[in-house]
Amino acid sequence: MFPILQVGPLAIRTAGLLLLAGAFLGLYLAERYAARRGLHPERMYSLVMLMFAVGVLAARLSFAAQHPGAFRTSPLNLVSLDLGLLDPFGGLALALLAGLVYGRKKGLPFWPTLDALTPALAVFAVFLGLSHWAAGTAFGAPTSLPWGIELWGAKRHPSQVYETLAALAILAILWRRFAVESRPGRLFLGFIALSAGNILFLGAFRGEGALLPGGLRLDQVLAWLVLAGSLWLLERRAGQAGDDLPARKSPPAG
Repeated sequence: MFPILQVGPLAIRTAGLLLLAGAFLGLYLAERYAARRGLHPERMYSLVMLMFAVGVLAARLSFAAQHPGAFRTSPLNLVSLDLGLLDPFGGLALALLAGLVYGRKKGLPFWPTLDALTPALAVFAVFLGLSHWAAGTAFGAPTSLPWGIELWGAKRHPSQVYETLAALAILAILWRRFAVESRPGRLFLGFIALSAGNILFLGAFRGEGALLPGGLRLDQVLAWLVLAGSLWLLERRAGQAGDDLPARKSPPAG
């Protein structure tokens, strides 16, 4: 793990740096694919920046709501730079809601806008896995397998590596589809379904997370619901005529 990057006298949190890199690369991709799909790049820029700000704030507040003890004795943890005090799922949900409200206000077509955001989300998921690896968060359950890593006093599954490799696989699956015309919404829903499947897979190796009665993990239950919902919407979209602006044809991304 590399929690701190020392540059001369300056100590930089590696995980935060990776998240910023993922956010800026995602912002570039969102603007690029917005233009290809006939959307206004400047509005997409504002949309992504709003979603990023709301997502970070919501992720911290969601974590605080689930783990009040971590903040009752140390209220300043609310403004801590510790990425382990963030709930990415709560942050993503509120970020998407904020994006929906902004998009409706600015007249952005719903499904094409989500499709244009998909490359940014897929790339950011890779950097999120790398940030977990750098910080030692989202750690794995104890294991005796030969590829286990020593972390927090035990030999554990390298769940951060599993997360990053799975995110790279999703990115590779979708990459050739980013610039291809398809029914609006299918690209985004496909990404959501694959990401939910990734969470279900990772849950078998995670060593942290809120547990429900019966030993089920909260993130896995939510992932099942998201997976079912996204597959249902994919089926509905497949049987409907396009009700949003069609995606523009363009050559594959190079």
